[in-house]
Amino acid sequence: MELKIERELLLKPLQQVIGVVERRQTLPILGNVLLKTADNVLSITATDLEIEMVSQIQLQGSELGETTLPARKFIDICKALPNDAMLSIKVEGERATIRSGKSRFVLSTLPATEFPNIDSFEPLVEFDIAQRKLKKLIDQTHFAMAQQDVRYYLNGLLFEFSEELIRVVATDGHRLALCDETISTGVNELQQVIVPRKAVMELSRLLENSDEPVKVQLGSNHIRLTTGELSFITKLIDGRFPDYQRVVPQGGDKIVIADRNLIHQALSRASILSNEKYRSVRFTLSSGSLQVMANNPEQEEAEEEINVDYDGPSLEIGFNASYVLDALNVIDGEQVQLELTDQNSCCLIRSPASEDARYVVMPMRL
Repeated sequence: MELKIERELLLKPLQQVIGVVERRQTLPILGNVLLKTADNVLSITATDLEIEMVSQIQLQGSELGETTLPARKFIDICKALPNDAMLSIKVEGERATIRSGKSRFVLSTLPATEFPNIDSFEPLVEFDIAQRKLKKLIDQTHFAMAQQDVRYYLNGLLFEFSEELIRVVATDGHRLALCDETISTGVNELQQVIVPRKAVMELSRLLENSDEPVKVQLGSNHIRLTTGELSFITKLIDGRFPDYQRVVPQGGDKIVIADRNLIHQALSRASILSNEKYRSVRFTLSSGSLQVMANNPEQEEAEEEINVDYDGPSLEIGFNASYVLDALNVIDGEQVQLELTDQNSCCLIRSPASEDARYVVMPMRL
C-alpha cells in the first residue's frame, strides 16, 4: 500500500475518529486506526468494539490497499509536521514508512484483517435532522447522565422518537434533564433507545452548530449517524429506562421568576462555602426575595439575597448547588422560572418563554 496526501486533508478526519481510541485497551489492534484505499477514497476507521467511526477523504489517485497504524503516534506525527506538508505513506511487510520533506518515520503495523468491524444492521427508522438541532438536544441534557452507576441504563442518554417529536432525557437518580425538538421522524409508534455515555460525549464533540443535515438510522441494537464524510455507529444500552414522566413535577403552586445571571452568580458565590461533599445550599423564599445560604463543617457561612418575581407564602428548601448551576448553565434566555410545591418536593427549572427544555432537581434535607 502506498499513498500521498496533504497534511491538512489527513488531520481533520484523524481528529474526528481519535476520540474512540482508548488509551488503554485489552487488544493491541484497538489502539490502531484502519486505513483503507479504494476508488480514490481513503477511509480511516477507529473502534473500541462499542463505537465505530469512519471518516472518508477524496484522493486524486491511489492504489488499492489497507493497513492499520498506531492511532496516537500517527496523529502526533501529523500534528507536528508543518501546515503545508505533503505526506507519503508506504507500507512494506509489518512496517509503514511516513516521509514528509526531510522527515522520515517508521511505524509498526498490524494486519488489517485483524481489525474488528461492528456488524452491519438493517435500519428500522431513518430520518434527517439539522446538526445544530441534534447537538442542542444532547448539550442541554447530557450533564445529567450518571457516571459508572450500577444501574447501567442511567449511564447513557434516552432518545425517544415519536412521529413528530424527538425527546432526549438524562437522569442520575438525583436530577433529570429533558429536551424536546419538533421534527418529522416517520416513526409509526413510540421508540426508545439508550445511547451510551461515551458515544454521547463523542457526538457532542463532533456535531456542529450548522443546518447541515445528519442522517439518523435506528436499528434494534445500534444507531448510526452519518454527516457528509463521517459515519458514526454505536451499540445501544440494553435496558429499561425509568418512567421519567412520573418524576417531572406537575402544577407546582409556588412560581418564582428570577434573572438567570443574578441567581447563577449568587449560587456560585454561596456554594464556595458549602459542604464539599454534598454541596448543599438553603433557599429561603419570601415575597419578592430569594435568600441563598450555605455553611460547612468548619462553621463557615455564606449568604446571598436577590430580588425575584414571587408573591406567595414563605418556603425553606435545600438543594445540591451543582445540580441547580448545571441547569442554569444551559437554559436559554435572560430569565429562569422555578416551580416549587413544598420542602419535600422536586423543583422544576425552565425558561419562562419555553417548555422545550425542563430540569428537575430533588430537594435535600436541611
